[in-house]
Amino acid sequence: MKQESLIAIKKELKALEREELIEICLKVAKYKKENKELIHYLVFESSDVDGYIDSVKKSLQAGFESLHPGIYLRSKEIRKMLRTLNRHIKFTGQPLAEVQLLIWFSQQFLRYAGLTSSQKQLALLLFRVLQRVKKNLLKLHEDLLFDYREEYENLLEQSSPKLKNFDLASLEL
Repeated sequence: MKQESLIAIKKELKALEREELIEICLKVAKYKKENKELIHYLVFESSDVDGYIDSVKKSLQAGFESLHPGIYLRSKEIRKMLRTLNRHIKFTGQPLAEVQLLIWFSQQFLRYAGLTSSQKQLALLLFRVLQRVKKNLLKLHEDLLFDYREEYENLLEQSSPKLKNFDLASLEL
């Protein structure tokens, strides 16, 4: 079965009645949890992105506070929280929200993860998150970049002892 392009789908959706559109949205929401979360964001949360960011932080904060002491399970929990965070970032679709959430995630990671030099996978995860922060910082307006530059540089300073084997010069703005 051939899938139609987004342009064709948009054209067909415009031709539908309001009730039919509601039914289609409800069907889409039933099939995947992520679709339901996206519709929830678009309907209820998209008008207040700052409030949505705060609610995402609160929901993930409990996960950081209750990290497993064992290295294996702790790393699995952190990766799961990052996947959840990435899903919420994708919903907002805004570089500023991504910067705010990733900086917060990195700060919580450094605070709660107890990263040591022997944990290369977790260190690599932090390094990649910092790369994403840098990439999105460069997309921001210069005023916003100035506001978040200091926070980012503090984050780099805190993480530099944990990331000794990585090229930290590539993370500098």
